[in-house]
Amino acid sequence: MAAAEPGAAPGGGGCAPASGGSVPVLFCFSVFARPSSVPHGAGYELLIQKFLSLYGDQIDMHRKFVVQLFAEEWSQYIDLPKGFLVNERCKVRLVPLQIQITTLGNLTPSSTIFFCCDMQERFRPAIKYFGDIISVGQRLLQGARLLGIPVIVTEQYPKGLGSTVQEIDLTGAKLVLPKTKFSMVLPEVEAALAEIPGVRSVVLFGVETHVCIQQTALELIGRGLEVHIVADATSSRSMMDRMFALERLARTGIIVTTSEAILLQLVADKEHPKFKEIQNLIKASAPESGLLSKV
Repeated sequence: MAAAEPGAAPGGGGCAPASGGSVPVLFCFSVFARPSSVPHGAGYELLIQKFLSLYGDQIDMHRKFVVQLFAEEWSQYIDLPKGFLVNERCKVRLVPLQIQITTLGNLTPSSTIFFCCDMQERFRPAIKYFGDIISVGQRLLQGARLLGIPVIVTEQYPKGLGSTVQEIDLTGAKLVLPKTKFSMVLPEVEAALAEIPGVRSVVLFGVETHVCIQQTALELIGRGLEVHIVADATSSRSMMDRMFALERLARTGIIVTTSEAILLQLVADKEHPKFKEIQNLIKASAPESGLLSKV
């Protein structure tokens, strides 16, 4: 879901002041209204997350939305004021705008970041075509370095599952983070995304497709980012799990693509100063494993 930025508006909403650490809020969407609560002082982002948790299976992720607040003084909903923080009981609603957004999938180096997910040593014997996705993942990271694209790397419980495989060179990675959460969207990752101006697209690859990749992708599109999953650099222990995850993600508007398509889209022109280096990178490492026949 790409939610609209909250607009400036006068007025407020709410009834009795709240006590304690949470505030009761009525969340309205379409014909539904569900009471819940948010932490005292919660703002726009937390309200969006709560709407997703309550109505995620009913929200069309290709639409833009605006969050509105019921204002007692006007006896109607108004656009959520800038800087709004929940400090008393209130009623909010999520309103879809009429114009549907088409996901074009355009990539530019200045608005793109790469996410490398859990390419660790202990997964080597279990993940199908692991050697091939290592090779393609390394190609993507080399391309990111050539084009100046930031890279975020995570490792799932490295104490037990080992570090990222030695074949993958993490030189220049913006972050290399341990995690126990399946999604890569950790607080440190959210902070890093906020620090990089203009990030619009995430190129995501690693393991496992139906677990960490899927949960990361869904969280990212929930924050309004466009996600490109690299099919020839993403795998699972089970090809059935991988296939159904990619199909599900494609239906939500996530772009399932290939490493060569990603790299050539990023240079975009034969006259790009890095085109020859990217071309040589593609020619030098193109495994024909049959993995893409399993998409």
